[in-house]
Formats: sequence, C-alpha cells, structure tokens
Amino acid sequence: MKIVFAGTPDFAVPTLRALLDSPHQVCAVYTQPDRPAGRGRKLTASPVKELAVTANIPVYQPENFKSPEAIAQLAVLDADLMVVVAYGLILPQAVLDIPKRGCINVHGSLLPRWRGAAPIHRAVMAGDAKTGITIMNVVKKLDAGAMLYKAECPISADATSSSLHDQLAQMGAEGLVKVVDQIASGSLHSEPQDEALVTYAHKLEKQESNLDWQNSAVELDRKVRGLNAWPVAQTLYQGQVLRVWRSQVLDKAAEQAPGTVDCKEHALDVATGDGVLRLLEVQLPGGKRIAGKDFMNAHPSDRVILGS
Repeated sequence: MKIVFAGTPDFAVPTLRALLDSPHQVCAVYTQPDRPAGRGRKLTASPVKELAVTANIPVYQPENFKSPEAIAQLAVLDADLMVVVAYGLILPQAVLDIPKRGCINVHGSLLPRWRGAAPIHRAVMAGDAKTGITIMNVVKKLDAGAMLYKAECPISADATSSSLHDQLAQMGAEGLVKVVDQIASGSLHSEPQDEALVTYAHKLEKQESNLDWQNSAVELDRKVRGLNAWPVAQTLYQGQVLRVWRSQVLDKAAEQAPGTVDCKEHALDVATGDGVLRLLEVQLPGGKRIAGKDFMNAHPSDRVILGS
C-alpha cells in the first residue's frame, strides 16, 4: 500500500523505520515544524524528519491543517493509508477522510486505559502492573477509535517511563506492520473500546515534579520512575533544587519526620509519610548525576530535612 506517515518524536522512529523496511511504500512523511532546541536555541529537525531525509522521503511540516492548501497537499499524495504515531497535531475530519483505507494510530497504552498525551508516565505513576501498545482507527474523538491490535508488557518494580518508552516504541513498530499487512489483505478485525473503562493520561506539567514527603515511599518511588526522563522528580536540599533520577523503597518504617535524611546505613535514606525512600541517583543544578551515597559523602546530609 501507499502510506503517508505522520509522527514527530523518538517514539515514532521505530515504526517509520519498520514501514520503510516493509513491502509497503511510504510516499511522504508529516512531522512538526523544526523547533528551537539546546542552549543555542538552534532550529532542530524532529527525529522523524531526520530519518525521512536520510531515506529520501518527502517531508511536509504544516503548523496545522486549518488551511485548504494543507488539506489539498495531503490529498494530492493519493495515499491508501495514513499511519500516525505521536504526531502532536489533532487531525480534523477532513484529513481523516482523505486516505482510501483510513488513518491508524499507535498509542502507548492498553486502551481504553490512559487515552491522551502521557500514557506511559501515568501508568507508572499510578502503579499499574502492566502496560502495552494499542493500534486503533483514528476518529475525531481523542484516542477513541476501534482497536485493531494490542500487545502488553509488565511494568517491573524498577521500570521508568524512559525504559518503557523504548520498549513500547519497538512493540508498536512490530504490531503496526502486522496491522498494515492485514489491512492490505482484507483480513483485519476491529474491537470497539469500552467507554466505561476509559481513563485519561493528562499532559505532564513541570510543577508535578515536586516530591511531597508526606506521601508514602511507594507513591514517591512511582513518581520518580514516572517522571524519568522528563520533567524529573525534584525536591529542595538546603534551598537548592535536587533532582531525583532513581530511588528505591526500603522495607522499613520511618522513624523521623517526613523529609528527614538518615545516613546511618551509608545511604541517602529519606523518611516519608509511610516508609523510607532511598535516593539512588541525584543531581544538583549545574552538576552531574551522581549516586546518592556519593552525594552524601560530598554534602552534609544526616538529619537534613528535604523539601524546605
């Protein structure tokens, strides 16, 4: 089939690469416009654009699809199918109606759980035992289309959003090629989503990164893992922002007030509202990520109260 691919970040790259390696033809790639990035704020192409340019695939980068010109540009490609993976734009019905066989999407959750912008992070932060990917038809309502394929994976006790991101991106790529082959052969079956089971994965906000030591060690550890690698959990250490990259829940009760650091076991252990959290990897502004015990050796920590 003749396919238009729409995607922007790293999560979409394995799927585009899998399509390029398949018998199907990727006739064009749509991605977000180049954005300023890095300290120099230099205009930077998306990871999807970089791959498309390397593969000599035409790239289109409209700000949106509100203009008739953008719609006409897509229509003239005469695609059989549009594949969308983390594109970052809401597609209007006029776009969804263009490809002959419709538009399908790879989503990083087991729908209908965690529709929306941050499904991987929300699954980790909620303490879900498993997650996965769902490939669905794209409809006007957010992530509400009929499901075409699902694959699941467990969320281990040390899994982060970053590690799951890479795993799910690869799972999505493998599943997408299977679905495209089934669409081409006419053997595809779909399943409607149960609206009674819908939850929403709202966009991450930077202010969510602050750790509240009144919460339990289990909740705080989920937050640390869920916010790795962005925006990264943080707390205050003697007035400075201390980013917490990795942590571990200890099997012992807290003996001090929440936020109090205890270094008796030569580790950066922090009392919480319920239990003790060991900070395994931390970072001060302008510094490198270092092990919690190394931080403790370089900074007075015992009996310090974090978060204030």
